[in-house]
Amino acid sequence: MRIHRGGWRIILCVWATCILLIWMILHFISCLYVSFPIVALLLFFMGFVTFFFRIPSRVRPEGENLVTAVADGEIVVLDRVYEPEYLKRDCMQVSIYMDFFNVHVNFWPISGEVTYYKYHPGRYFLAFLPKASELNEHTSVSMKNGSGEVFFKQLAGTFCRRIECYAEPGHEEIRGEQCGIIKFGSRIDMYLPLDADIKVELGQEVRACETVIAELNGK
Repeated sequence: MRIHRGGWRIILCVWATCILLIWMILHFISCLYVSFPIVALLLFFMGFVTFFFRIPSRVRPEGENLVTAVADGEIVVLDRVYEPEYLKRDCMQVSIYMDFFNVHVNFWPISGEVTYYKYHPGRYFLAFLPKASELNEHTSVSMKNGSGEVFFKQLAGTFCRRIECYAEPGHEEIRGEQCGIIKFGSRIDMYLPLDADIKVELGQEVRACETVIAELNGK
């Protein structure tokens, strides 16, 4: 299992702290009915934090006009909206909510040039709430190729305090390669052209890189 580079510092800190606590518990608490459950919880936490930063192996579907999921999770928004920040036009919004157990590494949805990037400081409302899209800390990225333009946001959640994004305007990126990570509960908002052929449904579970969100029809 590969581990995301942004997770090693957290993993090492958690492991060092838990190992110290386990040693203290086993050394100072003689009652097995007390010490063993606590040790078991600490071992579970160590494993969970390591598992959280995993990088999955995925098979990318073929097709230059395909838009794939930026992240694992559940489709919680599927609606026509006005995107006011960069595109400044009506779009189809597709939002993916990630819980603690989803892969939180993010991946480019299309191959093409990064045309826009901006970081927005903000609040930490629950990521599935509608107001989170505008008020929470987030990044905004737009990509363009010969089939169209895709705009997406990485949104922090209540427990998320760190977003990493590798977008650099002018750089060419490849669909399915890593574009960043959101640490702990969070959400992805994707904004697609109105003529895009949407392939997902509300409530559907999607997998980054593999699930086709839409097919672009424009030029």
